[in-house]
Amino acid sequence: MKYFLSITLLLISLTGFSQSSDHWTTVETTNEPLARHENSFVECDGKFYLLGGRGVKPIEEYNPKTNTWKTLAMAPMEFSHFQAISFNHEIYVIGALTGGYPHETPIANFLIFNPKTNTWREGAEIPEDRRRGSAGVFTRGNKIYLVCGIVDGHYADFVPWFDEYDTKTGKWTVLPDAPRPRDHFGAVLVEDKAYVAGGRTSHAEIGKVMDLVIPEVDFFDFKTNTWSTVKAGLPTPRGGTSSIAKGPFLVVIDGESTVQEDSHAEVEVLDTRTGKWSTLPSLNQGRHGTGVVYYKGKIYVAAGSAKRGGGPELNDMEVLEWK
Repeated sequence: MKYFLSITLLLISLTGFSQSSDHWTTVETTNEPLARHENSFVECDGKFYLLGGRGVKPIEEYNPKTNTWKTLAMAPMEFSHFQAISFNHEIYVIGALTGGYPHETPIANFLIFNPKTNTWREGAEIPEDRRRGSAGVFTRGNKIYLVCGIVDGHYADFVPWFDEYDTKTGKWTVLPDAPRPRDHFGAVLVEDKAYVAGGRTSHAEIGKVMDLVIPEVDFFDFKTNTWSTVKAGLPTPRGGTSSIAKGPFLVVIDGESTVQEDSHAEVEVLDTRTGKWSTLPSLNQGRHGTGVVYYKGKIYVAAGSAKRGGGPELNDMEVLEWK
């Protein structure tokens, strides 16, 4: 028994995690949120928030202690295709799109929601020549980063841009372009390196909205101020993905592509130390166009679209224990 425990602990120390459940569980909540997709899903101060998506919808708050959803303030406008972030006890919407397909337009300002006051306010203005939507967004200290995205909805003008916003000074800084443009993806900070994985170049102008998926995974090293590309690409290339980081691991979840009508259920994990990929159990329900939360050793995913394109929209939530 001691030998078995020693081997188990050694494996955990080598991999950095142990998987304590072998399947996703649908969370049976007391009540249900609205169905939505092209939204975001984010944790802030121990509660989870669904916000945005097609149409104008209220923000909805999930309390894991009471297992209930609560409807909060209505959105100030339609915003979709964005990666919400939690920053200084508030929720930021940056690099989002508004309007109808395929010429959605980038939103000029930050939209900021304060859960304590249940109010929205307008934040900093994004420089006109750097505005885009469907971009990756993450924080590092007191700075917010915006990477890649698309200027003209789903039609054209996808970009490799990388920008830094200093919340202390209000200064925008243009950083080195990513190795390639992409949209419909998530960006995350993994041990002080910024990773962009999944996504595509949405190009309705030539009739290829979902076709041009990107297998390469790129990362930015803040120490050297340079971009590099992971040798082994994403095992299942797809757009509309969500990503999280845990220790040295990058996790890419769900998505959509032309290879199947149903949304993807794959959950793929990159060990950034070795450059090797592994998998976690697939979702019970494939989905795309939403976000993911990692909280107290569990991965949560909610809402999204069950099939590629615009629907059917979902309102369920799944959870996987992963430590």
